[in-house]
Amino acid sequence: MKTFCDTELLNGLRENDHEAFRYLYEKYWDKLYVVARKRLDNTWEAEEIVQDVFCKLWRRRETLSLKGGFENYLAVAVKFEVINRFAKRAHAAAYRQHLELRYSEADQDMLRQLDFDELRRRLETTIQTLPAKCSIVYRLSREQGFSNRQIAEELNISIKTVEGHLSRALKALRSVFG
Repeated sequence: MKTFCDTELLNGLRENDHEAFRYLYEKYWDKLYVVARKRLDNTWEAEEIVQDVFCKLWRRRETLSLKGGFENYLAVAVKFEVINRFAKRAHAAAYRQHLELRYSEADQDMLRQLDFDELRRRLETTIQTLPAKCSIVYRLSREQGFSNRQIAEELNISIKTVEGHLSRALKALRSVFG
């Protein structure tokens, strides 16, 4: 294989010389891969980064300018690709964490609602198992906010009877809910 100096390589790339590109690829691919692999600790990502660097080099070949040689240019390109990869990882991790927090809060809200709904169903079931008068007294007291005197007047029973019904209802609820 023919050897090229950096100026010849640059001119060759600008003129779409595939042999010049192949020379660069074969000369630097292993070195760049080792650098990327060492920094990323991931074989697949390292290979992908090196391939991306060479693809971008080929796409920019007509407007490419070098301040140093290709070795320096390619090393810096790999370095920036690695930095970008770390930034993408950090962004993805932050997004995942955001989603986990968001959905865990939503899940907790849903579980609280389910627990509340279950408690409400159990309460309703327990009230329905009470004797009719006892259930009415409990509902007037706890759901309507009537005083014992108002319940007694409404149902035309004594206040002691109202207290007895409430006591029975609360005892039944305590046995179910603890």
